[in-house]
Amino acid sequence: MSFLLPQLTCKREVDQAIKSVAEKVLVLRFGRDNDAVCLQLDDILAKTAHDLSKMAVIYLVDVSKVPVYTQYFDISYIPSTVFFFNGQHMKVDYGSPDHTKFVGSFKTKQDFVDLIEVIYRGAMRGKLIVRSPIDPKNIPKYDLLYQGI
Repeated sequence: MSFLLPQLTCKREVDQAIKSVAEKVLVLRFGRDNDAVCLQLDDILAKTAHDLSKMAVIYLVDVSKVPVYTQYFDISYIPSTVFFFNGQHMKVDYGSPDHTKFVGSFKTKQDFVDLIEVIYRGAMRGKLIVRSPIDPKNIPKYDLLYQGI
């Protein structure tokens, strides 16, 4: 399904997307096109992209092609989904230690739609962090890895 969504292949393209997407949530899915969980997430993103087109723009980013952002967002698990609004990194409280990104695939399309709506409404009110509407049992659990400590 990754062929249905636009891909960003270099740092310049990612920078341009972050700067140019206005009044919509920018969704960046970091992962690999041949990973099974990434393909599952891409399917959900592709199926909801049209319905969310007034609120969100979705791009896929290959972690091996843009190592600068992979390191910057500390992406050690894929897929990881990062959200922006008007160039500002949006954080989401999922009830986990990391608010900067969503790690793993969404369980349902509705979970993703609900999350985008909450981020969009919160961002329009000037909030930089919002509380996730996703049921905690639908959020993948993982441990944070601290490298070099």
